[in-house]
Amino acid sequence: MAATVPQAGHPVPHSRAELRQQLLSRRKEWLATPAAHAAALALSRSLHEVLVQLEPTCLGLYWPLDGEFNAADALLPHTEALACPLALPFAYKNPRRMEFRLWDGQPPEVQDECGIGSSNGAVVQPDVLLVPCVGFTEEGYRLGYGGGYYDRYLAAHPGLTTIGLAWDLGRCHFPAEPHDQALTLVLTETEVVSP
Repeated sequence: MAATVPQAGHPVPHSRAELRQQLLSRRKEWLATPAAHAAALALSRSLHEVLVQLEPTCLGLYWPLDGEFNAADALLPHTEALACPLALPFAYKNPRRMEFRLWDGQPPEVQDECGIGSSNGAVVQPDVLLVPCVGFTEEGYRLGYGGGYYDRYLAAHPGLTTIGLAWDLGRCHFPAEPHDQALTLVLTETEVVSP
């Protein structure tokens, strides 16, 4: 089964790489519209409500890449209400693996081996992870950037609560592969997708 984006006028991609490029292109165009700002506010509210219910003991976030929802900006004003430590991922290229390090909420002064902002704090094990999504399926599978870091981490740490953060335009279809790890739920600006 080919990967698909359910939108008229777009060719159906035949691989995850093609689907990823199509979604990233659509995201870039959409971010230039007024709807993107309203979507970020709506997703911020939804995320805060979910986290208050979950009461994490340690929350794993991510430093956003271009076009990703900025969970750090959305949550930092509410960290006292959350009352839990924060952590950022640190990815290693060889061998490919990821760990989470305590983060003080300040702009990162270090980058991981993939060039993404991270922390030099102590290694910790979050119980709730926020996971950026380029795309997502109704079954809770995530399309990322193709490195497999989150899938490896989740396979090595079963039982974590994982919240995918995505834009509605990232909804897509692709067949799950053996290495894919389903997320606990996916939040978008309009809904909670709970597989």
